[in-house]
Amino acid sequence: MLTNSQLIFYIFFLFVLLLNSDQTQCHTKGLRPRNPSSGLQKAVNATRLQFSEQQFMKWVEFVGSLKHSLFKTAKNKLFPSHTLTVNKNPARGDFISIQEAIDSLPFVNLVRVVIKVHAGVYTEKVNISPLKSFITIEGAGADKTIVQWGDTAQTPGTRGQPMGTYSSATFAVNAPYFIAKNITFKNTTPVPAPGAMGKQAVAFRISADAAAFLGCRFLGAQDTLYDHLGRHYYKDCYIEGSVDFIFGNGLSLFEGCQVHAIAQYTGALTAQGRSSILQDTGFSFVNCKVTGSGALYLGRAWGPFSRVVFAYTYMDNIIIPKGWYNWGDPNREMTVFYGQYKCTGPGASFAGRVSWSRELTDEEAKPFLSLSYIDGSEWIRL
Repeated sequence: MLTNSQLIFYIFFLFVLLLNSDQTQCHTKGLRPRNPSSGLQKAVNATRLQFSEQQFMKWVEFVGSLKHSLFKTAKNKLFPSHTLTVNKNPARGDFISIQEAIDSLPFVNLVRVVIKVHAGVYTEKVNISPLKSFITIEGAGADKTIVQWGDTAQTPGTRGQPMGTYSSATFAVNAPYFIAKNITFKNTTPVPAPGAMGKQAVAFRISADAAAFLGCRFLGAQDTLYDHLGRHYYKDCYIEGSVDFIFGNGLSLFEGCQVHAIAQYTGALTAQGRSSILQDTGFSFVNCKVTGSGALYLGRAWGPFSRVVFAYTYMDNIIIPKGWYNWGDPNREMTVFYGQYKCTGPGASFAGRVSWSRELTDEEAKPFLSLSYIDGSEWIRL
């Protein structure tokens, strides 16, 4: 929770934004500001800009120091109670589908269960219900064990209405303490044409706290990985897509991952959905690699308080020099938190970035660089 002094600061900060909004709206709407030739007015405007910049830097320092007090202490299960096997050959496994193995568990699962999925392509739509916690899905290798399906946001649901992005996921997890290792999650929907509607096609959705992914692949086009809610850790994963292909409002650390764009024209890597100043959420990419095709934004401000940081990350020349897009809302430029720290590669130059992103200092970047960003020492057990 925020302290009284912090709340006072933000009320004051928002008041400053309102003071500046009148001048901003004049330019946005094509109107002339009051008394443009007045020296006094120019001095006032300059003072406002300087003060606004000072307040923004306080914002930069503060969001990096937020404690994740909105999350409860995680209590993971260290050792598996039992192991199930899935094999397409019924003579060699306990089940022939992943969903059957999950359905065999108690309605309320309170022990760690490892489901080993043998090599093969499993064409099925999988859902883990909210009370089936402590499940580990372990493949024979990300290139050998593949779970795939092809729903989109416009696919008819059970009542004949479009199912929407949320329900389009090939694999959906709604229970905490989930772990996935060495497996591929795929949505088979091809890259949509520019401007196509209803083509959001999720390969994986995680809507619960304390989930970890090791050596996994997430393959899709628009909206591949729905990092919906909770704290998540992605280690040595491969994530592929075209538009907003890592999106949601999770608090997530991506470490040593390769992010690969398959955009035909213009795409976006992230669409982080932080909607409130009180939310402890955001994406941090550390020691990652960004490659692929098309012209790629590092992120779009899906949420007005969207927060994304790239650190020690290699960026190919596909990155659009501006780096970030405000989702068509200039007001979000004052509240988003977009930063880079010691990134490399032809697409990493900060010179052309939008003025409302930041090249972080050592102190500003520090909170985003380790497992402490997601309280990982509490719950990560790989």
